[in-house]
Amino acid sequence: MLRTRIFTALVIFPVTLAVVFLAPPLVFKGAIAILLMAGSSEFARISNLGTKSGRLLVVLQALIFAVLFYAWEFASAHAIVLLGAACAAWLLLFIRLPLYRAGTEPDDNFRRMGFASALIALTSCWFSLSWLHQQENGTFIVFMLLLIIWASDIGAYFSGKQFGRRKLAPVISPNKTWEGVYGGIALALLAAWLWSGPVTQLGIEPMALVIITVVTAMTSVGGDLFISLHKRTVKLDDAGKLFPGHGGVLDRYDSLLSGAPFFALAFAVLAQ
Repeated sequence: MLRTRIFTALVIFPVTLAVVFLAPPLVFKGAIAILLMAGSSEFARISNLGTKSGRLLVVLQALIFAVLFYAWEFASAHAIVLLGAACAAWLLLFIRLPLYRAGTEPDDNFRRMGFASALIALTSCWFSLSWLHQQENGTFIVFMLLLIIWASDIGAYFSGKQFGRRKLAPVISPNKTWEGVYGGIALALLAAWLWSGPVTQLGIEPMALVIITVVTAMTSVGGDLFISLHKRTVKLDDAGKLFPGHGGVLDRYDSLLSGAPFFALAFAVLAQ
C-alpha cells in the first residue's frame, strides 16, 4: 500500500507542475474542470445521492463550468465579489462540522446539503484557481497556494503524531489534533516565506503573507474535515479510486477545495 501511495505521488507531482507552470490559461482551466468533474461524481457518492440525482449533479456542474468559461471576462472582472460570496458560503458549510453527531445516518436533508455543497465547493475551487492563474506571476501564486496546503498537511501529520494531545474533531476525524494544526501552520508559514521571498521574489508584504497563509491553512483543515464528515456519514473510507493508494479527487484535494477561495480572496485584498 505504501509503495502504491509513493508511486502515485511521484506521478501526481510532475503532472501538477506541468499543468501549473506549462499549461496556457485555457488549458489550465480545462484541466482543472476535468479533474473537478471527476470530483462531482465522487460528491454524489459521498452525499448518498441516487442515480438520477447524481447524474443531475454532474450535468449541472458541467453547465456551470461551461457558463463560466463563456462569461469568463465578466466573471473575472467581478472576482472579489464572487470570491467573497464563495468564502461566505464555505463559512456556512463549516457550521455543519460542530453540529455533526456520531452515528448520523444519511437522510433527505443530508442529501440536499450534499448536492448544494458539491456545487459550492467545486465551482469556487475552479474559479479561484483559474483567476489566480491569470494574475501577474500567476503560476508562482498558484504553486504557493499548493505549497501552503501541502506544508500544512505535512506539518500537521508530524507535529500531531509527535505532540498531539487535544483532539480537533474527535467524532469526524479522531487523529486530528490542535497541536497538529499549529505545526501545520508553522510549516506553511515557512514554505510560503521561502517561496514568495528568496525563491520567487513575489514581493508580498510580511503581514499580508502571514494572514494569507494562516487563513488558507486553517480553512484547508475545514475542507478536509468537511469531506471526512460526508464519508463518515455514508461509511466510506475513500470518496473514489482515481488515484491508487490515495483515493479519489476529493480524498486528494479536499483541503484545496476550501483553501483555494480563501487564499484567492485574501490575496486579492491584501497582496494586489
